[in-house]
Amino acid sequence: MKKNKTAALILIAGLVLLFFRLLEFWTEEGKAFQNTGSAIFQIDKESGQTEEESKKIALTFDDGPHPYYTDQLLDGLGERGVKATFFVTGENASLHPDTIRRMQEEGHLIGNHTYSHIQLRPDNREVFREELKRTNEVLQEITGQEVMFVRPPYGTWDKSLEKELNMIPVLWTVDPLDWCSDDVSCITERVISKVEEYDIILMHDYYETSVTAALEIVDRLLEQGYEFVTVEELLLD
Repeated sequence: MKKNKTAALILIAGLVLLFFRLLEFWTEEGKAFQNTGSAIFQIDKESGQTEEESKKIALTFDDGPHPYYTDQLLDGLGERGVKATFFVTGENASLHPDTIRRMQEEGHLIGNHTYSHIQLRPDNREVFREELKRTNEVLQEITGQEVMFVRPPYGTWDKSLEKELNMIPVLWTVDPLDWCSDDVSCITERVISKVEEYDIILMHDYYETSVTAALEIVDRLLEQGYEFVTVEELLLD
């Protein structure tokens, strides 16, 4: 009887030990599986294969088109698959209609920047209004499309014009003052240090340094996961 009891106790002890060994094995296997899953998730994040959407921003250019620099800019944007918005003056559009057509054909948005880059003041509202209308006519004749967006020079605007002309004013959130600097790296850093999702960047396609800086900005922000869209996509989507 004693022998049977001892044997039973040994058997129970063995089963208990086996249970804890199995429990330890399962626990380690669980940890290994969790770690593997975590590693896979990290790889997906690093390769950009998450479900998160890219960060949208709009790159805009005023004052053009320039007879040389605008085409240089369009070449660079095309190589990078980037779309931008060009607020052109009617005067320059009349001088360079082929560049306007190229903007349209390559998927960029074209907006109104008055005919002669006039600033709205209390005493010239009608002249300002007529310049907007004249520029719309010039652009519509070149592209065959109505112009919806306007950037008033220096940001001076009269809200009642929106209803009168059926146009949407577009200002900006990031201004590197590229028009008054010939330092490419300075212009670039002013944008990179400030830009955030949904920003509208103001630049000019009428200066060599601005075009060089713009393409450098595009390269760096693409690396950071930004997606360049037109102001129409940014504001109306």
